[in-house]
Amino acid sequence: MRAVKSRGNESTEILLIKIFKENKITGWRRNYKLIGKPDFVIIKQKIAIFADGCFWHGHGCRNYQPRENSDYWNKKISRNKERDKFITEKLTESGWKVIRFWECEIKKGNINRLKELLISSVI
Repeated sequence: MRAVKSRGNESTEILLIKIFKENKITGWRRNYKLIGKPDFVIIKQKIAIFADGCFWHGHGCRNYQPRENSDYWNKKISRNKERDKFITEKLTESGWKVIRFWECEIKKGNINRLKELLISSVI
């Protein structure tokens, strides 16, 4: 359990930054102090953007389940999913639009859908 470490999602965040720059989306910030710690926020439009890791947030794209201590991991991922729902609800209630992207969407090049969603949200 101690050996499994989150390595961050820098590669997915870098791809999102590339999309922002290519489409002249401005006003985004990283590390903005907001409940749930979104990866990016666009302050003027009150948009919170999350790049969720598929394993950590329980996306079904991976058929990988840890063999050791599986009970612990199942509970952890379940808690993460519940927290994601809670954070999305709280931000939405506060007038923020929440956009969540899956790591696999970003890495596998589903860039057109990402661009459309981002651009339609910002405009």
